[in-house]
Amino acid sequence: MTASRSVKSAFEAMMFTWGEPLEAKTAADVLNITEKEALEAFEELKEEYEQEDRGIRIRRINKSFQFVTDEQCAGYIERLCTPVKKRKLSQSALEVLAIVAYRQPVTRGEIEAVRGVKCERVLEGLMRKELVEEKGRSSGIGRPILYGTTDQFLKYFGFSTLKELPDIEDIESVIEVPEGYEEAILENQISIDDLGRQEE
Repeated sequence: MTASRSVKSAFEAMMFTWGEPLEAKTAADVLNITEKEALEAFEELKEEYEQEDRGIRIRRINKSFQFVTDEQCAGYIERLCTPVKKRKLSQSALEVLAIVAYRQPVTRGEIEAVRGVKCERVLEGLMRKELVEEKGRSSGIGRPILYGTTDQFLKYFGFSTLKELPDIEDIESVIEVPEGYEEAILENQISIDDLGRQEE
C-alpha cells in the first residue's frame, strides 16, 4: 500500500504541532483510517525523509512517531544553541538504568544484588524523570514491585525499540557504563536541564 500524499501531509502537520511522540492509533482516529494504515503511512514518510537526506528525520518509538533532527546536524544545532548545559545522569543513575534496561522486569532487590548498594533513591529519581516505571509485581515472597524502562527512555537514548540495546554478555558488566551510552547521551543531549544529576 502507498499512502496518499494528503494522509502523509496531515501526519507531518500533526507531528509538528504535537511535539511529543504521536501514537499511530491517535493519528489514525483523527483521519478515520485503521492503525495499520497509519503505521504504513508513517513508515513511508519516515523513509522519504531518509531518502531525501533531510535535516529533519522521523523517529519511531514503538508505535509512535516524532520529528527529530538528523544526527549529522548535531554540531550546527549545538553551535546555534550555545551555551548549552550538558548536565548528564550521574554514574549511579546510569548504572541502575542500564540494569533495569537489560534485566527488565526487575525488582529493586535484584538491582541492588548486581550493584551491591542500595538504589531506592536513584530509582525514585529515574521514575520522576519518567525513564523507569512500575511494571507490576513479582510472584516472589512479598510480591516486590517490578521495574522497567519507558518510551521516554527510548526517546532520550535514541532507540526505536529495546531490541536496539547493545548486546551485553554479562549483566554485571553494566556496572561499567555500557559502550555507546555516553555517546547516546551526548548525541541526544540527554538531560539538558530536564534530567539533572541524580545523587546516591
